[in-house]
Amino acid sequence: MMPATGTTPLFEVRDLRVTFEKRGRSLEAVRGISLHVAPGEVLGVVGESGSGKSLGMLASIGLQPRGARVSGSVRFKGRELTELPRAEMRSLRGSRIAMIFQDPLSSLNPVMTVGAQIAEAVWLHNPGMSKRAAMDRAKDLLALVAIPQPDRRISQYPHEFSGGMRQRVMIAMAVANDPDLLIADEPTTALDVTVQAQIMGVLAELQQRLKLGMILITHDLGVLAGHADRVAVVYAGRVVEEAGVNDLFARPGHPYTRGLIASIPNMASQTDRLFSIEGSPPPIGTLPPGCPFAPRCPMARDICRRDAPPMLFEGAHGAACHFAFDRAGRAA
Repeated sequence: MMPATGTTPLFEVRDLRVTFEKRGRSLEAVRGISLHVAPGEVLGVVGESGSGKSLGMLASIGLQPRGARVSGSVRFKGRELTELPRAEMRSLRGSRIAMIFQDPLSSLNPVMTVGAQIAEAVWLHNPGMSKRAAMDRAKDLLALVAIPQPDRRISQYPHEFSGGMRQRVMIAMAVANDPDLLIADEPTTALDVTVQAQIMGVLAELQQRLKLGMILITHDLGVLAGHADRVAVVYAGRVVEEAGVNDLFARPGHPYTRGLIASIPNMASQTDRLFSIEGSPPPIGTLPPGCPFAPRCPMARDICRRDAPPMLFEGAHGAACHFAFDRAGRAA
């Protein structure tokens, strides 16, 4: 979906495609993702594992896997990123654009203290700063993400931290240089429910305090309900629905989104079984003709199996389904 006329988004992706070559075949894992984030806005990107949501966002900032071919347009504050030299892109990442990766244990260096790693992130983008000043900044950042006793913790190693505290360290490193955009890739994966809530609380507080634009990638719509302003739903490498978070929950336009919402556990439900979407997402390179969700969709008709659906809009709410909205503009 495009931003409103006359506004310049903080971050804008248009028709992003990521392709791999395998045994003479071109396999398109991301098939034309388009989305945008305004300054100070939180965009949720949701979809099942393998939908292309993480790969698309990594590729948008030049972190695609080796051998991947990327095309499309990515703009940050109006500046085209796909044309930037590698050194300039590295300088932009970690300073103006920051990323929180899925697994903090594998993202942190096990033989460096936590303080040294945070200080390195500060010093690399501020070469005129002394290393002592960078270490003082690291202490302040640990306090910012609510890690107790930062003076002591700064000398400890990642294995001495719990999973939730390691994730806080990753958040501290991400915001170390006051970025404009923060991309958080599954920041609560493998954490228990209580720690998930704590991490999301830290992110929400920092986003408000620092006025960050944020892309929050997750497979859980429930995580986005209280934290996102808008949501982009990704399926089989494309955005199939995008809307304000309240509008999305109130009247989902795509059957896949309805299935995701229905699968959120409801403690008030009288049934013993959790809802699940039948079938599995199509593997890369084996997309069916027409709508890729048609084999799993209870509403599928002949046109769905024959023709790929366009993105239909009702105001700012878009859904890529032949029957997303009827002619009167009501959700089908």
